[in-house]
Amino acid sequence: MENSTNGTLTAEKTSLIGAYNVIGTLGNTEVLGSPVMHFNLIVVPNRNSVSGSVEIIQSIAPPNGQLFIQNLKGQIHATGYGGVTQIVALEGNYTVGASYALIPFKAYMSINSNWEGSGSFIYGTQTIENVPVHIENNK
Repeated sequence: MENSTNGTLTAEKTSLIGAYNVIGTLGNTEVLGSPVMHFNLIVVPNRNSVSGSVEIIQSIAPPNGQLFIQNLKGQIHATGYGGVTQIVALEGNYTVGASYALIPFKAYMSINSNWEGSGSFIYGTQTIENVPVHIENNK
């Protein structure tokens, strides 16, 4: 999109208005040994987009005790009803050790406007379902 007064591109600047950062966890932090997903996400509401990274921590033998997954992409959508006002879906890939094989990762959250709710995440052969979402910062 060109600005008619000076001919510069302005679409990228205006499309990030309202973007915010959300840092939190998805998982049973109270249950010892449960996998917990720590997320750091940038949300751009007017694009319905979410991007960022996650770290999954679990008290098990390496290499699966700590996974970093970067370059996540996803969507956020308003539901328009009830206590669940937003749905978030994330996906990406990661590798383990020296492997070049990409392993898929997916996460889903059903949350309210304060990012409280529940969700699930899938990585490798693990599926963690219906666990709480907690945020560490206010958007």
